[in-house]
Amino acid sequence: MLNRKAASGIDGETAKKFEEQIVERTQDIWKRLKRNQYKAPPVRRVDIPKGDGKTRPLGIPTVEDRLVQRAVARILEAIFEQDFLSFSYGFRPGRNPHQALKELRTCIVTRKVRHVSEADIRGYFNHINHDWMMKMVKHRVADPVILRLIGKWLRAGVMENGVVRRNDEGSPQGGPISPILANIYLHFVLDLWFEKRCKKWFQGEAYLIRFADDFVVCFEYKRDAEGFQLLLEERMKKFGLELAREKTRLILFGRFAKERKAQFGERPETFDFLGFKHVCGVDRKGKFALVRIPTTKSCRKILDRVHQWLKKHSRWKRRDQQKHLTTMLKGFYQYFSLYHCLPKLNYIFREVQRQWIRSLRRRSQRHRLYWSYLTSREWFKLPYPKLLHTNI
Repeated sequence: MLNRKAASGIDGETAKKFEEQIVERTQDIWKRLKRNQYKAPPVRRVDIPKGDGKTRPLGIPTVEDRLVQRAVARILEAIFEQDFLSFSYGFRPGRNPHQALKELRTCIVTRKVRHVSEADIRGYFNHINHDWMMKMVKHRVADPVILRLIGKWLRAGVMENGVVRRNDEGSPQGGPISPILANIYLHFVLDLWFEKRCKKWFQGEAYLIRFADDFVVCFEYKRDAEGFQLLLEERMKKFGLELAREKTRLILFGRFAKERKAQFGERPETFDFLGFKHVCGVDRKGKFALVRIPTTKSCRKILDRVHQWLKKHSRWKRRDQQKHLTTMLKGFYQYFSLYHCLPKLNYIFREVQRQWIRSLRRRSQRHRLYWSYLTSREWFKLPYPKLLHTNI
């Protein structure tokens, strides 16, 4: 199925226009594939904000190319899904970030975890080595048609300001084929290496949890964690990847971290994973508990999105604004509504209200939109946050 709302590629063709002649177009694509005459067009470069002042480059394929990529991606998923390891959660059918968060919580709370290593791969999608990528795919795929197509997509390049730039490395984010290729690459580079090789060297327990290129490793012993970090850096270099040193660190974490840090007058460190800040805390009975709250970056990102949207749609009808803001808030709640998150969610709710009030008041200097008036209006009501995920 084609996403009718998806952006168009370099040819400007929309999914709706493609569907008008979908039978003829798909037959034509099939004939070109059969004759090995299919050419992978460059992707259109689009920069989207990341929420910290930086942008993430996306590559938007043409509708035709997106259709072919999706077909090949499904074939690769069917082949590699049985090979992927259980601690890999990103871009896999039936798996989601909440499952990764739950597994991480289980490791920290119920197992022998005293240290957490968090690492960040610098510009992962932009530095995937094409030669290694093809070798990894060939390990399970022998069909020359699929192999040729993957090679063409890797070499297709990016069109930016009317100029096509071809790279010797990297896989542009944005196309249906990109997530599965990224998973295959890290499956061989990281997952299998950790499971089959590293675990033999560790003296204590160790657990890896990965979602796409975001991963953390939990250790029982510090010497295992320090050895792993040294080996990891060399492992990444071998496959053309680099760790961001400023975001790669080893911290004392777990049920004994608070007591050990207190000896030096310090508080336990925290780490971020999948949009949540992980904190060593206690429950109502005084026992160790893993506290997870939305990171400052996650909160700032939603508030910036609301601010920019209100700025562009300040003249919309109030009811329409209410509907859209409700959708934005519900989306944020759906992901972040874990047990300890309600105070942060209430803060986001109040801030969105304040932004909306300021936007409404800018419409006129003679407004009468005072708080007592607004809170009694049906059109001003937004959804309150509530606890949605109690078992994560």
